Amino acid sequence: MFELHKKLETEIKVKDEYYQINLSFNNIMQLLDLINDKSRSDDEKIYYGIYILLGCVLDLEIEEQVKLFETLIETFIHSDDEIDIPVDLEGNVMPSVERKKSYDLVHDASYIYTSFWQAYHIDLFDEQDKLDWRKFKALLRDLPDDTKFKQIIDIRTRPYPKGKGMGEERKRLKDLKRAFALPDSFVED
Repeated sequence: MFELHKKLETEIKVKDEYYQINLSFNNIMQLLDLINDKSRSDDEKIYYGIYILLGCVLDLEIEEQVKLFETLIETFIHSDDEIDIPVDLEGNVMPSVERKKSYDLVHDASYIYTSFWQAYHIDLFDEQDKLDWRKFKALLRDLPDDTKFKQIIDIRTRPYPKGKGMGEERKRLKDLKRAFALPDSFVED
C-alpha cells in the first residue's frame, strides 16, 4: 500500500532472516515479463520470480516458495490494473481470465517514456535501478491528460459514438483505435 506517512518497505523476513527486495521499476517490469512468459512453467516463474526480487536462491520447499512469492506480489507489487496471479488451494498458479487491457508497459514504452519526460522531466533511463515500482505506478496512473500516453489510453477505451449523423466520427475513432491498438487486441465494432 502507498502510504505517505510511512517509509516504503523494501525488505521481507523469511525464516528469521531479512532480505532486501529489488523494487526498481525496471526490475519489476522484468518480473512481469517472466510472469507473462507462456514458455515457462509455474514453478519456474515462482523460482525465478523470487530470484529477480531478492537476488538470491532460497532453500525452501515449493509450498513455501509459492507462499513467499504470493506475499511478495500482494504486498509490494500487485495492483488491480497490473497483474493477478490466482492460485488454487494447493498453491498452484491457475490460468487467469484475459481482460481487456488499456495499455502495455512494453508495447507503450516509448509513450510512457515521453510522457514522463513531458509531465515530470523524469528520464526513465536515468531512473533505472533507482525509481521504486510503487512510485512509478503512482506517477504513471496520474499522468496528465495532455500526455501522449493518456491520449492513447483514451482512444483505446473511448466508446464509439451512437446515433444518427455519427458515421464520420465513428469511422475516425475506428481508424484511431486501429492505429493505436495493442497487439492482437483490435476488435471491429
